[in-house]
Amino acid sequence: MSELLTATLDHLRALVAFDTRNPPRAIDGGGIFAYLRANLRGFDCELHDHGAGAVSLLARRGRPRILFNVHLDTVPDSPHWSADPFALRVDGTRALGLGACDIKGAAAGLLAAAQASAGDAAFLFTSDEEANDARCIAAFLRQQHDYDAVIVAEPTCAKAVLAHRGISSLLVGFAGRAGHASAAQQAGDSAVHQAVCWGARALGLAAGFADEQFGDLRGLRFNIGRIEGGIKANVIAPEAELRLGMRPLPSMDVDALLARLRDCAEVVPARLVETFRGPSLPAGAPAQAEARREAAQRVATSLALPLGAAVDFWTEAALFSQAGLTAFVYGPGDIAQAHSADEWVALEQLEQYARTCHRLLETRS
Repeated sequence: MSELLTATLDHLRALVAFDTRNPPRAIDGGGIFAYLRANLRGFDCELHDHGAGAVSLLARRGRPRILFNVHLDTVPDSPHWSADPFALRVDGTRALGLGACDIKGAAAGLLAAAQASAGDAAFLFTSDEEANDARCIAAFLRQQHDYDAVIVAEPTCAKAVLAHRGISSLLVGFAGRAGHASAAQQAGDSAVHQAVCWGARALGLAAGFADEQFGDLRGLRFNIGRIEGGIKANVIAPEAELRLGMRPLPSMDVDALLARLRDCAEVVPARLVETFRGPSLPAGAPAQAEARREAAQRVATSLALPLGAAVDFWTEAALFSQAGLTAFVYGPGDIAQAHSADEWVALEQLEQYARTCHRLLETRS
């Protein structure tokens, strides 16, 4: 095992031990952020608490042209873990622990690379990516910065990803009139009936986009994740609510999609609220998005990073792209392991990522 990988695993062991589950968003400027500051000697560090567990740390050394961004929060653990999720386990080829893949492994690799190099470097660590509440990135983008590019760490099998889907989360509410279920009903009497009918039409609408394509991506990803409502089987439901998410192609007009979803209702929903929207990568109208993709490809190629295919999952690289910065995604691990019980990252990819970061920090200024 190389010295760089050993150092990376030492840092990963420490990072995994910090509880940064989101929710409950119980994260502050101590804990994991204190560890980062202690291990970034020679860096100028700016720590900001944006509230609700959203904390960011911008660490700079020298006059860097590239910013590395890594989120430190994780999803909650599940009951299906076979061992303590906060105790890193190394089994010979893998490192297992909550957040090891998504994406504390990248943070550990950056720390190891920074300590083994003396070149210019800039890291933005955040703690709210899993909350669909991008306070940290939004606050960063309100400031003036002159970076040539932003490399966002997410599990991409150590390949530079230039494009991914957008994301839109929705809450749809229906109102009915409570009554005895033995009576004949009109279309709008039961809120649950309204919700079920709307859901069927919405799923049909989504299926109609199956042949649309953007690069390697095809179709609209659409998921009704939760339905709540009603009282019991013999009571007409007075209210119902659906929560759903869709992941459009970069070429899709999300506002137009929302308008068509509203039209799916036989009875107008009491509420149709978009609770979160993340742009696609690259962001912007088609011509602008293509120009941004080409700019990201030029940077990734100049850094000698292998290029990967577009991905279905969303990342905060899209927020940087939307703000006009050249951005792409690059990190160790496979998204198939993210958010899973006994989450793991391959040691080979951890070492590859740390070596690449070390090379970039040594040679770039």
